[in-house]
Amino acid sequence: MKFSSASTALLLLLSNAASSTSAFTLTMGTGNSFGRVFRISTWGESHGGGVGVTLDGCPPRIPLTREEVQVDLDRRRPGQSRITTPRNEADSVEILSGLTNDGITIGTPIAMLVRNKDQRSSDYLDNDMKVAYRPSHADATYDAKYGVRAIAGGGRSSARETIGRVAAGAIARKVLKMYNGIEVLAYVSKVQDIEAENVDDSTFTMEDVDSNIVRCPDAASAERMLERIDEIRKAGNSIGGVVTCVARNVPAGLGSPVFDKLEADLAKACMSIPAAKGFESGDGFAGTLLSGKDHNDEFYIDKETGATRTKTNRSGGIQGGISNGENVVVHVAFKPTSTIGQAQETVTRDGLEVELRGKGRHDPCVLPRAVPMVEAMVALTLVDALMLQHAQCELFEDEAPMEDRPNPMGVTAKREGGPKVEVAVGEKSEGPISQRVDEE
Repeated sequence: MKFSSASTALLLLLSNAASSTSAFTLTMGTGNSFGRVFRISTWGESHGGGVGVTLDGCPPRIPLTREEVQVDLDRRRPGQSRITTPRNEADSVEILSGLTNDGITIGTPIAMLVRNKDQRSSDYLDNDMKVAYRPSHADATYDAKYGVRAIAGGGRSSARETIGRVAAGAIARKVLKMYNGIEVLAYVSKVQDIEAENVDDSTFTMEDVDSNIVRCPDAASAERMLERIDEIRKAGNSIGGVVTCVARNVPAGLGSPVFDKLEADLAKACMSIPAAKGFESGDGFAGTLLSGKDHNDEFYIDKETGATRTKTNRSGGIQGGISNGENVVVHVAFKPTSTIGQAQETVTRDGLEVELRGKGRHDPCVLPRAVPMVEAMVALTLVDALMLQHAQCELFEDEAPMEDRPNPMGVTAKREGGPKVEVAVGEKSEGPISQRVDEE
């Protein structure tokens, strides 16, 4: 066996490290797993026998049916409308393990499979797409990394990979609902420069979102978005935009400083979705246009629950990387689909310049089907954070007297006995409390 000089250097480095410590472990990540406690691993290719997921760490004793998982997969599947890919797949899920015969989770890995039925590999293999790279697609980079790629359907780079995420996300959605009535709902908030204008993040429903094929709960904006998508689609082109996701009833305390901040975990989760190119938490980049006075979410005490709340939610429910009990709001930007029906300049695998016109069945706009994908990744992230919070901070009950504990915080929090009636030091008649701050 022969090694390059670089390989030899790496082996020597590992050997030296192993000899200098009694316990050396090298963990190689291959990019197909997500989560720490509530952990998924997806597998399968777009034109292979099927795609699926293995979910490990699901709590036991949760009632679960195939139909509950299928609801989210039906919202993700192709062929839903004229603005999605016409590939005709039922995406019928099979739950292979992790449940009792009467549908109760048993705490062991849950494996779920969706078989591919309507793949047309000839669209890729019997023309120039076999050797030419699609501009801005993963074709070239997969080849550069592995030296080989699944040409038909794009393999793992296809959005078909997200079936496993959405299936596992359906289970995460149920765990969140059972725990604290947590809802995770997303919608198309922008198509190119057309924005949804009349959406209340606290009240819109899944029925509102699914009432039109664009998946925008603002009907008037949805009509304008649809007209734009149709215009682009008929020209053999594609279009992008933004999906907004709202998680309601999330308790305060999720997320950990400094590298595991909740918005950092959410960003990684959402940016891992195919075609995702941008992420914002709360006001995001728009917040840079405000002063601190205008951007800060001032606190108040809820007169009914006595809980600490914020008057506004520009932070998107996360402060210091930790949830504050308000709605968690994120925005995910998706680029236009790479494969289009118009001619583009590109190169072949062996380095020749050519012109390519994309073939196959593709979404002119990924946004409507990206909605359940974003919901799934946000739900998976929140369950993982929730279980980590219980493992570290709620393993033992806080036995401090009530007066020594921080006031409960958030939409669903309640102060025992109701709002505090004592007058605080520095009440309004005495002017604001002076606070000296000395931070880097």
